[in-house]
Amino acid sequence: MRRYERWIGHWKTITRHKVLVMRYCFRIGLYRQGLLHDMSKYMPSEFLAGVKYYQGGRRSPNNAEREALGCSRAWLHHKGRNKHHLEYWIDYSPNPPYLLCGMEIPLCYVAEMFCDRVAASKNYERDQYTDASAYQYYEKSKGHYLLHENTEKLLESLLIMLKDKGEEETFRHLRELLRSSRHNNKGNEKRCTRNNCL
Repeated sequence: MRRYERWIGHWKTITRHKVLVMRYCFRIGLYRQGLLHDMSKYMPSEFLAGVKYYQGGRRSPNNAEREALGCSRAWLHHKGRNKHHLEYWIDYSPNPPYLLCGMEIPLCYVAEMFCDRVAASKNYERDQYTDASAYQYYEKSKGHYLLHENTEKLLESLLIMLKDKGEEETFRHLRELLRSSRHNNKGNEKRCTRNNCL
């Protein structure tokens, strides 16, 4: 594949994904997060690696970069700037023996994470996509995730609901969760606010 074809292909893949996540975020009332989702993918440190390791829009170029170099510099850049990735929330435990662990993720970012996973499944699987796709990917990968137990339960329940009840019911439920969280948690730093959702 020629470089300009990889350039255009990668741009189309990340833009199609971004637009899908934006639509989902808008459905649940996360307008700012929808607009700003994955903007770092257009930065040279991520975009140029995405072009170089482009996989035809069927697989993440981060995986190809990781296989070629032993790590993905684009992914390291991306996860450190995007709060909807569980890896952003990994830190040392404040309790002995001070191991790495997942911190509890605010609901607004779990919601964006859910939207991201559904959109990524649709983007990569295309006509093979079903409402079970995002859950199946999660099940296959969760063994190496460092997630706080509350975050894990919430994300898993949303993915199971999508698999069992479909998009309409799941997005309605998530929209209601976000509304009640905003209403019930005034003053709680974990709620969705301008400061922690940007």
